[in-house]
Amino acid sequence: MYYIIYWFLYSLSLIPLKILYVLSDIISFLLFRVFGYRRKVIEGNLAIAFPEKTIAERKQIANKFHRNFTDTFIETIKCLSVSKKFYGKHCTIDLTLENEFARQGISFQMHACHQFNWELVNLAWSIVCKQPMLAIYMPITSKPLDRFFYKLRSRTGTIMLPATNMKNEFVDWKDKPHSLILVADQKPGKPDQSYWLNFFGRPTPFVTGPEKNAALKKCPVVFAKSTKKGRGSYFVTMNLATSDASLLKPGELTIIYRDFIEAAIRAQPEMYLWSHKRFKIEWKEEFRRLWIDTEPVNLSI
Repeated sequence: MYYIIYWFLYSLSLIPLKILYVLSDIISFLLFRVFGYRRKVIEGNLAIAFPEKTIAERKQIANKFHRNFTDTFIETIKCLSVSKKFYGKHCTIDLTLENEFARQGISFQMHACHQFNWELVNLAWSIVCKQPMLAIYMPITSKPLDRFFYKLRSRTGTIMLPATNMKNEFVDWKDKPHSLILVADQKPGKPDQSYWLNFFGRPTPFVTGPEKNAALKKCPVVFAKSTKKGRGSYFVTMNLATSDASLLKPGELTIIYRDFIEAAIRAQPEMYLWSHKRFKIEWKEEFRRLWIDTEPVNLSI
């Protein structure tokens, strides 16, 4: 099954990108307009995040999201057969902070979120990164798909570490300079062991692992933001959150991260993955001890 999936998508990747974008438009129309893929989830998320916007304004964001969603799928497939020059043409990364860490031989942790196109950015980043780039990923249940994405995501040198065995996998890198990449807006599997804070005005759980790991390593933490300049054109910037995560109070880094990604999402809302149920887990009073926000729990929504 793996070889069938791989060779079918590889063959598809040989088609010129301009033609693939036409295919993306067709898929977007069928997926969202005809079949209504996750329509209620997308509309519900946008209503929570942007209650101040009109229905028409939220619909406009949703329509742009639809095309970004399928473009990401198409661009990711294209990456199966392209040369390294492709990434430099379609993704520009401000490496000022990273190059300085590499010059000093300092390991750092980077927190990103589900902004498009994270697959393309990962592949472009590992080409220009001056020290080993490690990325934490959640294995996919389907073994053929898991194998496919592992091969794709490590294609340009990214070292993929499974979240299910990170403690053991990370041992070899403990004392070696590296950059550790975490998509830190994942929906927690255990809300009763998460940080709770307002996200777009809604009580929302955040995973604690990224913050706790950075504090344990006493390392710098950088936040990454992706901006879309045009179709197939991405610009990535890095912002220093702290030079030493261990100097921050528990929960403080997560609050800073929340503020950063919320601002990034508001700047280009159609770039965020609204089709996943980010606000699915409801607040319970038993989570009060896990509340870290400086603002009170907002139950008005």
